[in-house]
Amino acid sequence: MPKPVIAIFDVGKTNKKLFLIDENYQIVYERSARFVETVDEDGEVCENLESLRSSVYDSLHQVLQLKEFDVKAINFSTYGASFVYLDEKGEPLTPLYNYLKAYPEALKQRFYTTYGGEDKISLETASPVLGSLNSGMQLYRLKHEKPALFDKVKWALHLPQYLSYLITGKAVADITSIGCHTQLWDFNKNQYHNWVSTEKIDGKFGTFTPADSSLKTDFEGSSIKVGVGLHDSSAALIPYLANFNTPFVLISTGTWCISLNPFNQEPLTAEELKQDCLCYMHYKGKAVKASRIFAGYEHEVQLKRIAEHFDRAAYLFKHLKFNPSMILKLANKIPENKEAQTGFLANSAFPDRDLNIFQTAEEAYHQLIFDLVKQQLYSLKLILNPGVKRIFVDGGFGKNAIYMHLLATAIPDIEVYASSVSQATAIGTALAINDAWNENPAPTDMIQLKYYSAIQRTLDF
Repeated sequence: MPKPVIAIFDVGKTNKKLFLIDENYQIVYERSARFVETVDEDGEVCENLESLRSSVYDSLHQVLQLKEFDVKAINFSTYGASFVYLDEKGEPLTPLYNYLKAYPEALKQRFYTTYGGEDKISLETASPVLGSLNSGMQLYRLKHEKPALFDKVKWALHLPQYLSYLITGKAVADITSIGCHTQLWDFNKNQYHNWVSTEKIDGKFGTFTPADSSLKTDFEGSSIKVGVGLHDSSAALIPYLANFNTPFVLISTGTWCISLNPFNQEPLTAEELKQDCLCYMHYKGKAVKASRIFAGYEHEVQLKRIAEHFDRAAYLFKHLKFNPSMILKLANKIPENKEAQTGFLANSAFPDRDLNIFQTAEEAYHQLIFDLVKQQLYSLKLILNPGVKRIFVDGGFGKNAIYMHLLATAIPDIEVYASSVSQATAIGTALAINDAWNENPAPTDMIQLKYYSAIQRTLDF
């Protein structure tokens, strides 16, 4: 008998994969797609939309030919802040613009002057002002810079919903995409912001559809349940929500270190927004209060600086063991190590440190992690609320023993765990529509945990 599976497309900026996941949430097949770039009309690098579309069809065609699997469902997760604009026939009208594309200052000022100012819009939409990363601003730009083209747009679909559209032919909108730093959603009124209707944009998003729903679709002779697609950051949180009821915060660490608190629905304050807080939406439509710092990027830059200064290979630091006595030495050597961080810093204190004060590369690296943990703790406390019992750290810093020991020491009243879920985004995307294809409940052993206890407190974080 063929094994029942769900096909999950996990589309990142550089890694694009198709997974087949069985009823026990084991990945039984994996297929990668080649990353192909093109340029838009301004010469800006962007995703090759035709290559992506072909990859979806080709990959599905291939897996449907595999006799050992019975594909029961399909779902999609992708990076956010990216729109595909379709005409009446469902054909793309523009390139898939890069969300890092610079936003025209004059148009930005026009928008915020018209609709009440940056502070007002940010508070109501729970998002800092981020230019093109506020995907709603991309639509505003298209309307005012290319009105004739905008008039041809039948559907403006976030990328996960576009991939779903390729299979179902149905244009839908999903809260995990609409509600994440887009400036489209009014978090106080729980509806599209008034500027969206004033600009006559809301009619182009498709039918608002729950993220845990699916549509029965015929594809190449097979009847398959197809999900609406999810924003990848929201999808990666789902395994934790499925496995833990006790309030927790997930610190997702990579280039950005994002602290996600799905148990904090308090409205964002103006002060929190200025310190890079925002709200995501999880797939059940609840706000997820979040804060972020650029710590992963800073770690890579400063690690390179340390390695060059001490003539060491950067990879040697990857599995450096935690040295408590070195932290004690640094506490006496650098006075501010005994002081709590009192303000938000875009970077930690380390970039301004003179490396000549450190005797060894190991000492400098311990100080780097200490400075990053101080910054992380300040960012974490912005979204922490009473009742949170556990902190889970996934990604690169979860594998860093120095980081984990120092974080556990900084918050001794909360349990701190390094956590890992194999392909968390893909697993979460499958879990979102579990009931549509799987008779089994979600397994409770998807997440691997490693507990870190606080060392003897010698520092004030």
